[in-house]
Amino acid sequence: METKTHVALVSIPAFSHQVSILEFAKRLVHHHPDFHVTCIIPTIGSPPSASLPFLRALPPSIDHVFLPPVSSHDLLAETTSLQVQLQLAVSRSIPLVREALSSLVASTKNLAAMVVDPFANEVIQVARELNILSYIYFPSSAMLLSLCLYSSKLDEKVVVTNCEFRELPGLIEIPGCVPVRGIDLPDNLQDRTDLAYKQFLQRCKRYRLADGFLVNSFVEMEAGPLKSLQEEGSFQVKHLASQDEEAPNVYPVGPIIQTGPTNQASGSDCLRWLDLQPRNSVLYISFGSGGSLSEDQINELALGLELSNVRFLWVNVKAPSNKASASYLKTPENDHLESFLPKGFLERTKERGLVLTSWAPQVEVLGHEATGAFLTHCGWNSVLESVVNGVPMIAWPLFAEQRTNAAMLVDGLKVAVRSSSQVGDDDGLVEKKGIAKVIKSVIEGKEGKEVRRRMKKLKNAAADAVMEDGSSAKTLSSLTMKWKKLRREI
Repeated sequence: METKTHVALVSIPAFSHQVSILEFAKRLVHHHPDFHVTCIIPTIGSPPSASLPFLRALPPSIDHVFLPPVSSHDLLAETTSLQVQLQLAVSRSIPLVREALSSLVASTKNLAAMVVDPFANEVIQVARELNILSYIYFPSSAMLLSLCLYSSKLDEKVVVTNCEFRELPGLIEIPGCVPVRGIDLPDNLQDRTDLAYKQFLQRCKRYRLADGFLVNSFVEMEAGPLKSLQEEGSFQVKHLASQDEEAPNVYPVGPIIQTGPTNQASGSDCLRWLDLQPRNSVLYISFGSGGSLSEDQINELALGLELSNVRFLWVNVKAPSNKASASYLKTPENDHLESFLPKGFLERTKERGLVLTSWAPQVEVLGHEATGAFLTHCGWNSVLESVVNGVPMIAWPLFAEQRTNAAMLVDGLKVAVRSSSQVGDDDGLVEKKGIAKVIKSVIEGKEGKEVRRRMKKLKNAAADAVMEDGSSAKTLSSLTMKWKKLRREI
């Protein structure tokens, strides 16, 4: 019996990133069963509780290995930014990753390639030492990849002005993308004196050492950024360009979203509640696994929901924090809702709203006919899940690259809307009247109908992309053929 072609993945200590790269692995082995995957995962502390049921449900053709935790006494400090935490954790894990990869090469004679998270791109040098092809799995948009690869030129421009990006007049041009305000660039570009900014530029320079990029997007959604990568000269977009093996290749393989069981106790409860609601009537609200709001903002959001008189499902509600990413790498305390929501809010809205501190099966919620819109932090996983299910969005970005995603969704694709108060003052409070207004416009107004129409068109394009003859399916097939050919030559 012929041995399977083996691929190694290297993720990072962030559940949302782990989910995305492992979902890519699931798609790979499902459509190409002659492949086997081993995922190497660095850790800061114990693996996130949400990851365990997901990992247990992986198919037999996918293994995972948690590396021993790295020293973390300085990683979880309140003053250390999320991006710095992740980068330092991965950097300190490099010797462990090298050891794991070397062991895999020794035990697996047919290791054809290694695929790494963008934050783990230091591992590319290890792959070169071991004579393995290396690829970066980019779990975000092609727009963000275009920004990353253009970052050195942007840095040169802003150095001349001797100011921060957010202080630049006018909009910032990213090749092939909708122009954005300086404040809408990712967090790690907002302070050029910070370590996160220096790390970002270093990561982006190392990207060009990879043999290719696997982007969690699809041609029909991001034709502009993908075309610009082709025209940039150093890259070839496989679906759009000729087979130039001398250039690093860009492979749009999305949309890749979470599939399979969620194993969440609250899941059946919220789905049963949705079964009782009218079609397209419910606003689903989630700020992701790590997003947090201040106490004042939680109050305004709750009162805005009440004022809108719209049905709502608000999940994964966390105790207030003045740091938006406070819950991303550590589990928050499970405070009682009554201790921080407006007095009497739960009682007054119990007939049309459901509020949960626990997680919910998001893909199933977004796919439910009662769900009419999604108030989201604009994390890319959530964005793609909304696109796949054709649900219009209210953009409420919090940290990382979420503001960049929001700009694309609102100003570029026009499948989301955003509160005017949030656009005008990103550091200020979004007040209840503005919240109620934008909610009603999406659920009940003409604007919502137009957004829903455009989203339906994008949903159909997403479905076509992953069909057998679709753009992303063909892209993945061309990549696997290359890996199998290489494996035969080993």
